[in-house]
Amino acid sequence: AGDGHGPAGGAQPRAAAGSAEPGELIGRALDFKSEGAQCYKDKKFREAIGKYHRALLELKALLLLLSQEPAGQRPAAAAAVAGLSEEQRQAVEAIEVDCYNSLAACLLQAELVNYERVKEYCLKVLQKEGENFKALYRSGVAFYHLGDYNKALYYLKEARSRQPT
Repeated sequence: AGDGHGPAGGAQPRAAAGSAEPGELIGRALDFKSEGAQCYKDKKFREAIGKYHRALLELKALLLLLSQEPAGQRPAAAAAVAGLSEEQRQAVEAIEVDCYNSLAACLLQAELVNYERVKEYCLKVLQKEGENFKALYRSGVAFYHLGDYNKALYYLKEARSRQPT
C-alpha cells in the first residue's frame, strides 16, 4: 500500500465511511490531494500517485457512506450526490478532476509511460470538464503513443483551440 500501485487497502473506504461525516471525508480528500501536489513538486511521482489515489478513495468512501442512507429507488451514485450540499458536490467534482488530471501528469513522468492509463484518467476528466486544456492535450499525447493518430489529432486540435493565453 502507498507505493502507488494497486489498490491501497481495498477495504479502507468501508471502514472510513462508517464513522465519518461528508465534510470530514472531503477534507481528508483535499489533504491527500495537497500532499500529492507537494510530492509532484518535489518530483516524487510515485508518492504523488499514491496520495492522489488516497484522495479518490476518500471520495469513494463518501459515496459509499451516502449511498447507505435511505434515498428511495434512485441509483446509489445519484442518491449519494443528491445527499451533498451544492458546495460539497462542487468540491467533490473539483477534487476528482484535479486528482485524475494530476495522476495523468505523474504517469507521463515515468520512464515507461502507461499511455492507456493516461488516456483513461484524461477521459474521466473530460467527462466532467469537456474543455479542460490539460486533459485534452494529455489525451492527444496518449492517443498518439497508442497509435490512434486520428484521435490524437482531434484531441490536440481541441487543446490548441482552448489553449490558455
